Amino acid sequence: MKNELDSKDLLDLVNTQMPFGKYAGRILADLPEPYLLWFEKQGFPKGKLGHLLKLLLVIRVNGLESLLTPLRKP
Repeated sequence: MKNELDSKDLLDLVNTQMPFGKYAGRILADLPEPYLLWFEKQGFPKGKLGHLLKLLLVIRVNGLESLLTPLRKP
């Protein structure tokens, strides 16, 4: 899994829906922080989805949500 920040990942956070679970259908960037923290404790999914959820948690805990604002579709 890559460690560098990819602008495509940021676009994916505002365009990709959660595919399963309690928040299925919700855009990843709109997932609540407690849900992301739950994944951190339980284990993130493998692959791209897990990478995006980890990235979103880092963005949230560091107060960087403003990075996503201009990328959202109106």
